[in-house]
Amino acid sequence: MLLLALAAAVQLQTADTTWRVDTDVAVPMRDGVVLRADLHRPREGGPFPVLVYRTPYGKDEAARDYTTVQHAVARGYAVLVQDVRGRYRSAGTFEAYRQEGPDGYDTIEWAAAQPWSNGAIGMFGLSYPAAVQWLAAMESPPHLKAIVPAMSFASPRQFFYSGGAWDLSWAGWVWMNIAPDLRVKLDVPGPHTEAEARAAWGRESARVLAQRPLLDLPDFRGVAPWFYEWMRREPNDPWWDFAELAGRYGRTGAAVLNLSGWHDEAYGPHGAVNNFMGLVDARRGEPMARTAMIIGPWVHGVDATARTRSGEREFGAAARIDYDETVLRWMDRWVKDSPNGVEREPAVRVFVMGANEWRTGDRWPLPGVAPETLWFAGAGRLERRPPEGRPRWRSWWRGGSTAEGASSFVSDPNDPVRDPYDADYGAHDFRALAARRDLLTFETAPFATPVEVIGAMTALIELRTDAPDVDLYVKVLDVAPDGTAYNLMSPGLEVVRASYREPARGRQPLERGRPYVLRLGDLFTANRFKAGHRLRVHVMGAFLPHFSLNPQTGASERTSAAVAPARITILHDAAHPSRLILPVMPVR
Repeated sequence: MLLLALAAAVQLQTADTTWRVDTDVAVPMRDGVVLRADLHRPREGGPFPVLVYRTPYGKDEAARDYTTVQHAVARGYAVLVQDVRGRYRSAGTFEAYRQEGPDGYDTIEWAAAQPWSNGAIGMFGLSYPAAVQWLAAMESPPHLKAIVPAMSFASPRQFFYSGGAWDLSWAGWVWMNIAPDLRVKLDVPGPHTEAEARAAWGRESARVLAQRPLLDLPDFRGVAPWFYEWMRREPNDPWWDFAELAGRYGRTGAAVLNLSGWHDEAYGPHGAVNNFMGLVDARRGEPMARTAMIIGPWVHGVDATARTRSGEREFGAAARIDYDETVLRWMDRWVKDSPNGVEREPAVRVFVMGANEWRTGDRWPLPGVAPETLWFAGAGRLERRPPEGRPRWRSWWRGGSTAEGASSFVSDPNDPVRDPYDADYGAHDFRALAARRDLLTFETAPFATPVEVIGAMTALIELRTDAPDVDLYVKVLDVAPDGTAYNLMSPGLEVVRASYREPARGRQPLERGRPYVLRLGDLFTANRFKAGHRLRVHVMGAFLPHFSLNPQTGASERTSAAVAPARITILHDAAHPSRLILPVMPVR
């Protein structure tokens, strides 16, 4: 589509003259800072319902790379695409996420008051453009009718951190997506374009991700001071509460469609489930909850929703959805108030990997799901019966010391377990992990009949260690008869830092040799284990490069470079029954 630039901040038009674009429209904030937006709208008619898209990645790129804008205009919407504060054409100082609530409110209410607007506002977008929807909605803008926050968060404790471990991917995000434009604005050295940043990341990423102490990283000083503030803040610090959604769902009356993928960044499925359930709970007693949830087999990104494959695993044509149509049907119902029947459709729609089919229901967990327990046992077994008696024998198995009642391994930060697929999200064949000596592997016998798991698996791991702190990863795999071993989620759902085993109480070091129970309750997936397949669990102390490495000394990796090995013993006797609880749906 050819856009003819007539002048800055004036009209652009398409070749068929049905669409006009006003560029760099000034949108004033309450503190006098002016943000810039492009206004896309039909050439004739109005006033229009308005969809707002706010981004730190460049408004020009958003309108060019995504088709949602053009489809929305063709449907009779005005679309306001805005650079957030301090990014590209917008004035002010960028501080990631913290300013998006008030700025989102001001943008929504400004749009509602314009002569081309009928006062009904919706918001859409994925990832950061999804987070800004939630942060604005928590400010209770009266004209906000609907949002579709795709692949978004519910809590900063499962966004900036996962299970108490710092998420290293934020360094790559700042490097690739944020720092170049900030350097341009500040006129300081370093990569100034995406291409320059990508080339530099190829050279420097290993150094950046291996940085210890974390706070000594030099690359963003003077460019993104808020990044260091993030790392200084413990996950339980009240400072993070600006982004905590739990307990605040009553602040918005907007209709919310939650969308994510099982192989999305960990915060995505965690956010979709918790936000959906939080809204349903907050709206009990109302005629309609005006919320729904869709989770497919996808990785992160709009484009992923149109694919049939995630990583190496093929799911067939049923895995695809039309993202634009999904978003705009929701907006038609709740922003335009068109009677299209969306509210009569199942509130929950999730894709079951392996079966390669969608399951629907009116609530979450889905009706019919019931818990079944697998118990950790000696010789690397996962059994359907609980342990009995005391340890009776000892042997060596797959590199770890094992007994009928305990299995152990050594986690060494100087030689940590690494993800062989690095940051390539999606389903991959992890069969090679079982050969490592610095983790434990537990496995069921082949299933005689299919087993369908839908929801949050819960791992309750009883352990003791000789270190004051360790991380524990519990990786669940679907193992086919040919040995292929596919992961079922992204790593951030699989980790807990032992010192943060009780998040509300803050950091609590471990006592040497004392048994503790670690709970991982957000192992979200939907997968059919076919007859003849096995369920495998790897238990390990690291999985780089996704999260910061636990020093295992009791010190924080933020301020200390010293590390020490730790022996981690998983207990699985009658007195300490480590187990994995599965949400099982009867196979129809």
